[in-house]
Amino acid sequence: MSSQQGSPNRSSDTASLKVYLRLLGYVKPYWVSFLISVLGFIVYSASQPAMAQYMEYLLNFIESEERGPLWLPSLIILAIIFVRGFGGFLGNFFIAKVSYRVVDTLRVQLFSHMVYLPAEYYERNDSGQLMSLVTFNVNNVTTASTEALKTMIREGTTVIALLGYLFYKDWVLTLLMMAVVPLIAALVGYVGKRLRRLSTKVQHSMGDITQVTSEMINGYRVMRSFGGEEYEKRRFAEASWRNYLQNLKIVLTSTLNTPLIQILVAIAMGGLLWVALGQMQIQDSGAFVAYFLAVGMVLKPMRQLSEMVPVIQKGVAAADSIFQVLDEKPEQDDGIYRPQRVSGALSIRDLHFTYDGSEREAIKGIDLDIEPGQVVALVGKSGSGKSTLMNLLTRFYHGHTGSIRFDDKDINEFNLASLRAQIALVTQQVVLFNDSVAANIAYGALDATEHQTIKQAAELAYASEFIEQLPQGYDTVIGEGGAKLSGGQRQRLAIARAILKDAPILILDEATSALDNESERYIQRALETVSRGRTTIVVAHRLSTIENADVIVVMDEGTIVEQGSHSELLAKQGYYARLHSATQSDSLTL
Repeated sequence: MSSQQGSPNRSSDTASLKVYLRLLGYVKPYWVSFLISVLGFIVYSASQPAMAQYMEYLLNFIESEERGPLWLPSLIILAIIFVRGFGGFLGNFFIAKVSYRVVDTLRVQLFSHMVYLPAEYYERNDSGQLMSLVTFNVNNVTTASTEALKTMIREGTTVIALLGYLFYKDWVLTLLMMAVVPLIAALVGYVGKRLRRLSTKVQHSMGDITQVTSEMINGYRVMRSFGGEEYEKRRFAEASWRNYLQNLKIVLTSTLNTPLIQILVAIAMGGLLWVALGQMQIQDSGAFVAYFLAVGMVLKPMRQLSEMVPVIQKGVAAADSIFQVLDEKPEQDDGIYRPQRVSGALSIRDLHFTYDGSEREAIKGIDLDIEPGQVVALVGKSGSGKSTLMNLLTRFYHGHTGSIRFDDKDINEFNLASLRAQIALVTQQVVLFNDSVAANIAYGALDATEHQTIKQAAELAYASEFIEQLPQGYDTVIGEGGAKLSGGQRQRLAIARAILKDAPILILDEATSALDNESERYIQRALETVSRGRTTIVVAHRLSTIENADVIVVMDEGTIVEQGSHSELLAKQGYYARLHSATQSDSLTL
């Protein structure tokens, strides 16, 4: 997925820190819970050196001839453990609360932003990769902001507390021990960079897995009809194997990281013990044991901090990919004109449009006038620019030159939502939701609550007959994408949805292509009723569906080559007449 590929500067330490700080910036609204968590971890951390000091006290208590009450050591250890448990509870609970709120906010923000991304963004990115962003990548951010942040605060404050205790006990010995820290830091830094690169590759491989799976599920009929089962299994196995190899590299790097750090720390401890035993006069056995107990205790949090490097890097890589989407500019919407209802007059002058990355114009100097209430049909072979023109009318595509005007108002002056409120769109690829029939029709007017209104729209689309034969009628759940319905039934539901919207402009982009002849006749009758009082633009392959249109516009290679009524164009004996003749003789569709 091109837009998700990280650029070289993204992999730098500065970029990683910037991404992680941006992620932590989402903590600000929950600073009270975060502060309680930090205080809890500070209490937890303070109990660690207290435990080491307690061992010094216990050894001195045992060796002392004048002991205090025998119950006092038991009371002290109970107090330390209680304080430690209480601090751990506060820290873990509130940091988890903050982290999951952050992830929820980020997930909702990502989805909400994707809702407003332009059509070009979805056309240049794989759906599987985008789905992986919302699921897999957000889960990695969850781990980074929950486990990693919790460990960083808890173990980081523990290391600080124990080092403070060690410096207090013997700063010279502690400085000697700290000599190994630069080596550990260098190792952790190298591992972090490598894990960042690997984590990005893992995310892309997971996107490939999601993509292959999504295509198989959505296209299972095509797969089985063409015998593509083995091909799809091979595609999935290859994508899964790439993911396995990338994950294995992460595991290898992570598992080597911890023992190497432990070896370095062990070398430091061995040297420290040799210095303490051979070169320094330590007379207090309790203090000696307490000091080295604290040294041993500091190893675990240091190790856990080092183990968080791969977790954080995975989270940073995931957050980076999410932030790249959030940084994508939403659809351009600078218009402020918000009409209640346009009349439906359309004027196009010298319209040109070229797709990004293409040198060939898709629309070349089109001029077209449509009067309010007219039924205008666009015909032409595939690639002639019909659907491109429809996408420009709805402002799904931007960057045209020339003008498109509704009611003598340039479409760029319209508020985007207001513009699209004037248009009801039905396409060849019907989009239905895994909900009831009534809910799918009501999507055309989300404030439509009256069942009678929904029924009227279904009757106008000649869909009520088959709907009433469903098990629960209008309350029947139709499955994902309307899987429980035929192609013609799905198309009629989409037309009913457009009818319910009651927009002044109706665009039917190959809307009757999936209908059988009988259903098509029903729809033709419905369109005669629905098109009254509104401008209707029909993009059609079947010439039989548009013979009664007021104006037929013939397009070829992005230009208008002919326009007029059906009889006028036949009389010209030009492009349309040849197409009509071919359709009549060879059943050819455009």
